[in-house]
Amino acid sequence: MSKTKILFHILNVIFIILYIYPGSILGFLIYNNFHKQPQLTSDFFAISSNHVYAFFLLSLLGLVAYYKVTKFLITNYLIFISIILEVLHLVIPNRSFQFTDLFGNIVGVLLSIILINIYNFLEK
Repeated sequence: MSKTKILFHILNVIFIILYIYPGSILGFLIYNNFHKQPQLTSDFFAISSNHVYAFFLLSLLGLVAYYKVTKFLITNYLIFISIILEVLHLVIPNRSFQFTDLFGNIVGVLLSIILINIYNFLEK
């Protein structure tokens, strides 16, 4: 297994843990407060910037690792995980579903898909 695939799987597991934990693990590590979320930059209108960055990175790794072998499967997985992880916040204690986060997840995935498609087009 390539290093990119391993890194993708590690990051994927970390995302799942961070998303389903009933509180902010990063907030606790940085601020010693499970209720405070770190904010890298200001949000983009109605889109969470943190979620765009996070899902762009995860998706880019996944697409680089699996695009040529399973293009359909990896793109569907990334879109599915970006939606389901946010929807799970409806039932996880101390977490809240937010459309801005959902849009950020989806935009991050879509940007990485667009970038990979542009790269592949230019490589031909």
